[in-house]
Amino acid sequence: MQKIVTHLWYDKQAAEASSFYISLFEDSRIESSAKIYDTPSGTSELVTISLAGTRFMLISAGPFFKINPSISIRVDCDTVEEIDILWGKLSDGGIALMPLDSYPFSRKYGWIQDRYGLSWQLMLSDKVAEGRKFTPTLMFTGEHCGQAGAAIRFYTEVFSNSSLEGELYYGENEEPDAPGTVKHAAFTLEGQPFAAMDSAYQHEFTFNEAVSLLVNCKDQKEIDYFWEKLSFVPEAEQCGWLKDKYGVSWQIVPEAMEEMLRKGNPEQLKRVTAAFLQMKKFDLAKLREAYEGN
Repeated sequence: MQKIVTHLWYDKQAAEASSFYISLFEDSRIESSAKIYDTPSGTSELVTISLAGTRFMLISAGPFFKINPSISIRVDCDTVEEIDILWGKLSDGGIALMPLDSYPFSRKYGWIQDRYGLSWQLMLSDKVAEGRKFTPTLMFTGEHCGQAGAAIRFYTEVFSNSSLEGELYYGENEEPDAPGTVKHAAFTLEGQPFAAMDSAYQHEFTFNEAVSLLVNCKDQKEIDYFWEKLSFVPEAEQCGWLKDKYGVSWQIVPEAMEEMLRKGNPEQLKRVTAAFLQMKKFDLAKLREAYEGN
């Protein structure tokens, strides 16, 4: 099972966005869909998709959070033709954040926000490694600007099979960004690719719960470990969600939860939902008891 999954929050468009995203990439499909009843948002719909072998999760859970470019998805493309096709499809109802053009760091690159609010960085790459087509990219802005380097060091200590793969810093005369802050960095967590950057420009956004990183945990020991390491804002703790000291939202979830939601009958789903709505950190034993009706 993919250890860390990018999780996207929508008002009502999760199913619609899922269908759109799988239409963009070969070898893509909807893996599962489930409805969760009687939540604070009413009925929520959770959709798991696979895009070219990488899992994403989308939820329709009300208009509480809005996706913004603080976390975007970089797509490494083999050909200019692939970039042009993706750009054309994403442009329908979307907004260009950086025009499709040639840049010092790539012969062909563009940053675009799609009709559902998710932003994508399309980049021509010499060779796309298997399992590395999509790279969640974190942009540290506002009060968190200048913290990208520290955040990367922290994350690579928390997660196993992790490393810093490359780091480029701002130099003199690159205002408003301060010399020594991160212009771009590549790193891996649990063998999965991530990227990060600082940006001192006046952005009207920062990290929020609309894009979170879901960590699949095999047992309660793992749940306890990641919760202790990552949780920094007590008031943000709810239903497996937490916020770290850099403002990034995470979900610490037992692997068994996916099977419960996928296979459970309406009564089982109702009991599990009632149980986890009372929790901050997930208690796997109590979730199983609720599922089994004990």
